[in-house]
Amino acid sequence: MQTQSAAPTSNGLDGVIAAETRLSLVDGERGELIVAGQRLEQLADRSFEEVVTLLWDAAGAPGAQACCAAIPCATSELLRDAARRRVEPMDALRMATGTLTASGDVAAAQLLVGSFPTIVASYARLLRGEEPIAPRADLGLAANYLLMSTGAEPHAELVHGLNVYLTTVADHGLNASTFTARVIASTGADFVSAVTGAIGALKGPLHGGAPGPALDMVFEIGDAGRAEAVLRGKIERGERLMGFGHRVYKVRDPRADVLGIAAARMFARAGDMRLYELARAVETTALRLLEEYKPSRRLQTNVEFYTALLLHGLGIDTAFFTPTFALGRVAGWTAHCFEQRALGRLIRPQSRYVGRRPA
Repeated sequence: MQTQSAAPTSNGLDGVIAAETRLSLVDGERGELIVAGQRLEQLADRSFEEVVTLLWDAAGAPGAQACCAAIPCATSELLRDAARRRVEPMDALRMATGTLTASGDVAAAQLLVGSFPTIVASYARLLRGEEPIAPRADLGLAANYLLMSTGAEPHAELVHGLNVYLTTVADHGLNASTFTARVIASTGADFVSAVTGAIGALKGPLHGGAPGPALDMVFEIGDAGRAEAVLRGKIERGERLMGFGHRVYKVRDPRADVLGIAAARMFARAGDMRLYELARAVETTALRLLEEYKPSRRLQTNVEFYTALLLHGLGIDTAFFTPTFALGRVAGWTAHCFEQRALGRLIRPQSRYVGRRPA
């Protein structure tokens, strides 16, 4: 007979350590993110493929390689039908992922990471009434994604910017979607099932976030001279300043630092510096006013602020910001699946019954 556990309850599992991992460490107090044994800043100039390899090696799957992959005919037909029905991009990604099959965990991980750019870019084109473009063997994941999205040979600086972004979001502790992937993998299910579940978790607004509104605020301000009046009005009305503050990071989000540097380089060499300079002015003003109004909250720039700026500079539509995030995070999802598979333990927490008992 199962008895009621006397252990303390933690709704949401806050503070509960549910796994040991070699993949990433999120230190909110120090503002530090370590990925596969290296600080994020050290990985900023590595290709995304190299970072995927680092994660897979750390997870116990050495030798696996990531490269862009064509998608099966059945997947393409599903995307065409979804585009005719104007299905939301995250739903289309979830549906298309569920059509993938592979024999074995390594093959599945390689297929998932390699297919995501093709799926997302193909769907973006289909929604615009354009034909999908096949990936090229001579291009990496980031370059292929830009090529397949736009149809044009991508500028090297745009490729660099996207590589930095994908690396920045590749893994970030035991977040909701990663935990979902590990739970599914712990049952012995295949990696495609685990990643499909993770996409469902990422779609939730409390996890995936919404970087688009951070850029909307910049566009609303429009001119650096208006920043203080607009932002002060928002704070005094009790509105949240989008792109500032984070549940984990109590100091500046290290991902924001890395993306800020990448955005500065990308806009300077292959973009519109006026937008970048406006965003920087908005950021500086927002941080000053948040310190003035909420000095005890330690609200700093988060990853969403520079994510929105960088992805907009890459020409990616706002509706595809979260699917583009998934292109990077699938590296972490699959790595955690490898790690969980090696552990060989079913994740099965208990719940505390608080309902009525029969007389």
